[in-house]
Amino acid sequence: MICSLCGRQCRALRSETENTGGFCRMPLLPKIAKADLHFWEEPVISGINGSGAVFFSGCPLSCVYCQNYGISHEGYGKTVSYERLAEIFRELERKGAHNINLVNPTHYAPAVIKALDIYRPDIPIVYNTGGYDTVDTLKMLAGYIDIYLTDLKYLNSERSKLYSCAENYPEIAVSGIFEAGRQQPECVIQDGIMKKGVIIRHLILPQGTREAISVFDWVYKNVPGSYFSIMSQYIPFGKADDMPPINRKITKREYEKVLDHIMQSEYDKVFIQERSSADGRYIPDFDLKGV
Repeated sequence: MICSLCGRQCRALRSETENTGGFCRMPLLPKIAKADLHFWEEPVISGINGSGAVFFSGCPLSCVYCQNYGISHEGYGKTVSYERLAEIFRELERKGAHNINLVNPTHYAPAVIKALDIYRPDIPIVYNTGGYDTVDTLKMLAGYIDIYLTDLKYLNSERSKLYSCAENYPEIAVSGIFEAGRQQPECVIQDGIMKKGVIIRHLILPQGTREAISVFDWVYKNVPGSYFSIMSQYIPFGKADDMPPINRKITKREYEKVLDHIMQSEYDKVFIQERSSADGRYIPDFDLKGV
């Protein structure tokens, strides 16, 4: 396969076991670091029973502050077959998961499709992405994905280049959100659990209040049928310790400035994260459990 799944368009040669020249360095067979019930997503995703999270290794982005640095940058995980991935879906469903939560699946989109063709759970499929999927990749997934849980990390290309090595991230993410909204134009929530729809996340970075406000305004104006999730959980990881100003958590003042702006709007589809979420205890141990 000549790969063009993400906005990087590096056109790597990928086989089931090798990746030649690709930014993500991952083969076609899925590499997974953990598969278990996860309780730290938005309430409509985690619910009471938990979300059936499958944490994929590798990443098409290169965020210097990634909290999952060991799997996204360093590639920790175990390679499994398409049949085993389908069985993991079945096992999570049997454990009572409200959904199957595909965490960072962009570079494994074909593997996800193959696994879902083998076994399609009777619970929603969540595509939990960093937002660097091409429109063609998302179109390929149409009919397979019930909920798009997507980041909109930046609208500023200078910041996306500096912090994620992806200058074109804003245009790729925006185009992807429009496609996700085309596929799932209505949010459906039953008994407190989302069944269909789009949730757009934004993680506030230190000195990032202006961008956070711009992202919210863009979502409110352009995709008002979606939910917006504002996140305060930033902790400097990876290379961020050596990169002021992102070598610290966000301040109470920074967060309140963004929340005040959101509260002044009429947008009522908003999830707000407590500042106490900026705690390493909420980051999963990537121990191959469930793999």
